[in-house]
Amino acid sequence: EVQLVESGGGLVQAGGSLRLSCAASGFTFDDYAIGWFRQAPGKEREWVACISSSDGSTYYSDSVTGRVTISSDNAKNTVVLQMNSLKPEDKAVYYCAAGTDYGSRWYLGLIAESYAAWGQGTQVTVSS
Repeated sequence: EVQLVESGGGLVQAGGSLRLSCAASGFTFDDYAIGWFRQAPGKEREWVACISSSDGSTYYSDSVTGRVTISSDNAKNTVVLQMNSLKPEDKAVYYCAAGTDYGSRWYLGLIAESYAAWGQGTQVTVSS
């Protein structure tokens, strides 16, 4: 059974940092892409970042570029989202998701429909 479990969320002051982890089980990491999405109350789900497990290519949304880094430890089947310089508008539930590796079709990594498995989410709250 494919499972994704997020952890690391919490309450932080603006300008602070959080390190979110996504622990995956039930599938081989090497052939998958992992994406992070977030959803704030009353808003649509928003893509944040993604990483290809096969070649390590990463992509970030404009809203987090320069503040967020996604990395993968294939041996541990874990993907980390390091978030720095957090802003109140970063407050949301953050989800990791797994899907078939996008390879050269990088644009697929930005689309929620590309991901078949989702975690339960972890809450991030940023106080001003």
